[in-house]
Amino acid sequence: MGTIWYGGFVRPLTDKEAAANAVFTENGTIIAVGEEKKIRELHKDKIEKEVDLNGHTMYPGFTDSHLHMIGHGEKLLKLDVSEITSLKDLKKILKEKAAATPAGEWVMAEGFNENLYENHTVPDREFLDTVTSEHPVMLTRVCRHAMVTNSKGLSLAGITKAASDPDGGRIERFSNGEPTGYLHDQAQEFLKKVLPPIDKSYVKRALEVSLEDLYRSGFTGGHTEDLFYYNEPQETLDVFNEVISGSKKFRANLLVHHEAADTVLTQKHTNPFVEPGSVKIFLDGALGGRTALLSEPYNDDPSTKGVAIHSQEELSAIVSAARKFDMPVAIHTIGDAALERAVTALEAHPVPDGKRDRLIHLQVTRPELRARLQKLPVVLDIQPRFVASDFPWVVERLGKERLRDCFAWKTLLKEGLMCAGGSDAPIEPIHPLLGIHAAVTRRKPEEAHEGYQPEEKLSLFEALQLFTAGSAKAVSREHDLGLIAPGYKADFTILEKDLFALAPDEWLNVKVTKTVVDETVMYELK
Repeated sequence: MGTIWYGGFVRPLTDKEAAANAVFTENGTIIAVGEEKKIRELHKDKIEKEVDLNGHTMYPGFTDSHLHMIGHGEKLLKLDVSEITSLKDLKKILKEKAAATPAGEWVMAEGFNENLYENHTVPDREFLDTVTSEHPVMLTRVCRHAMVTNSKGLSLAGITKAASDPDGGRIERFSNGEPTGYLHDQAQEFLKKVLPPIDKSYVKRALEVSLEDLYRSGFTGGHTEDLFYYNEPQETLDVFNEVISGSKKFRANLLVHHEAADTVLTQKHTNPFVEPGSVKIFLDGALGGRTALLSEPYNDDPSTKGVAIHSQEELSAIVSAARKFDMPVAIHTIGDAALERAVTALEAHPVPDGKRDRLIHLQVTRPELRARLQKLPVVLDIQPRFVASDFPWVVERLGKERLRDCFAWKTLLKEGLMCAGGSDAPIEPIHPLLGIHAAVTRRKPEEAHEGYQPEEKLSLFEALQLFTAGSAKAVSREHDLGLIAPGYKADFTILEKDLFALAPDEWLNVKVTKTVVDETVMYELK
């Protein structure tokens, strides 16, 4: 016995013209898609439940191909400064937080972005010392590849003038050699070791808050990387299995940090909604902090080409180890030099049959590297919203000449490369319509220009595919996820209006009215 979904418009996304007005599902699977009258006639003896779409539009369930679910929950629970646009306002909100925090306890905030401040000034230890001298401060950069602390935090972490940069990290310093409090990539570990311990109840609360927000945003699934940051990987895995169970359905595909692989991948996984996906490897940093690994120096700082978290030999060894688990890998690669190392490793250690590797972010490419990628079973996991967030300041980092091969989403698709779409939340806002808007317009919603690199704009159909069929391909599930078609899972994102009938800026006002996972309504707009 099954359910008929009727009374609205259905966008199966099997092709850009496909449309229907009813769907019949049974036991979590789509049985028929088409005209309501015909479906009722064919399945009249099996229709047990009816769901009226009330004139709204059904899409395949949106899946975020790259996010950090617990990190997103933390952002919702913590002080979020990602929208602050001046140092004056940043100081004000941090002072208020400090005033409400007992002396000696940490003041922590998420998401500073110096590119929004006057003169692109990083709020270093001297700035944070004017906020408070009674509390250690930890302020995470929006990319999460850097953080800054005050003098008290540096003292607790033992970071002095004599401290050496760790492999894969950098301690920023004043001209006299003293640390500025700004820590990049692996250097953050010095500070993390002295932060307050995080208990399981906090992690569970963060995941619960994140999940509810994902439902509200229309997501039926997500490929998430969280298993190496909150105590033991097993404890975090247990939290996922506790939260996503019973009546809480969500297709969580877990990216497993390579240092957690031995723990996570040697056990049996029985939760059908929580499954290990790929072995995650960080290869470089981010463009904002000039730690993405480039083949040529940064345009606005010729002294650096970025930071390599792993050598070619180390990377190859990690990929080889993943293959022993019969697993694909997911490699964070932003700079073109990092991409070259990743491609070389994937060529040397082929992915197991029937699976695909993925490269995450891929913001700086070169034509010869894209040609090599075309020969590999790999999905490019892109974040369209990065265009809206990183321009125009990224032009300073890379220079105009190099920019033509950067953030080149249309070029990737034209060259036949498979792409999936994610937010990288909490780095960027979780909402899929913001990502779709950025893919199509190449600008911020409040801007009115033709878009940054307008030749790289995607069509609405292509943008929607990133978050549906593209995400399915990233986990080799295009046979049963990402479309509304017979035999596919009954996962739906239902919007109050049809995006194809609206202008791009109108999309951002469209509400999610239902989120359906496995034929079960997980969220309904009241």
